[in-house]
Amino acid sequence: MGILQHVEHQISALNDLIKINNDRVTGYQKAIEGTEEQKLKKLFADYIEDSKKYKGDLIEHLHVLGGDPASGTTLAGKFYHTWIDVKAKFSKKDTVSILSDCEYGEDVANTAYRNALDDKELIWKDERIVNILNRHLKELNATHEHIKELRDDAIALALQNKKMEKPSIERADTKITHN
Repeated sequence: MGILQHVEHQISALNDLIKINNDRVTGYQKAIEGTEEQKLKKLFADYIEDSKKYKGDLIEHLHVLGGDPASGTTLAGKFYHTWIDVKAKFSKKDTVSILSDCEYGEDVANTAYRNALDDKELIWKDERIVNILNRHLKELNATHEHIKELRDDAIALALQNKKMEKPSIERADTKITHN
């Protein structure tokens, strides 16, 4: 792979991460719309701001490479958000399902960043972007763990209040069932 191809591959990878951050923004906007809990609305708004900062970091480096930033979301993100909309029309949105959806979105973002850092065809010659991607990934991991903890707490509270019997948690693109 020549130098130009490496640069184009880096531009493509950065644009994929920009789209992933756009997916996060859309996902957390939907989560804000789906909850009445003010603490969660504030938390989700903070995560939206984090994604906007991440995008700014990525766009800055993209310009250094001579690339133009992508707009929009990933195709998978579009399908996922459409599925969430359809699911919301037919089922009650509770805290557990909202947080499960958010956790799934964080899984996707974490995987995208790990793939960008682990891709053997990507040769990140600029240590600044490697440090930025590692910082984003570290913060995304912390966000994932926080969302997971909140979800687990919501399950425990629901069980304590006997709103659910024996919940079985599935991925965010499915629904929580009561056994």
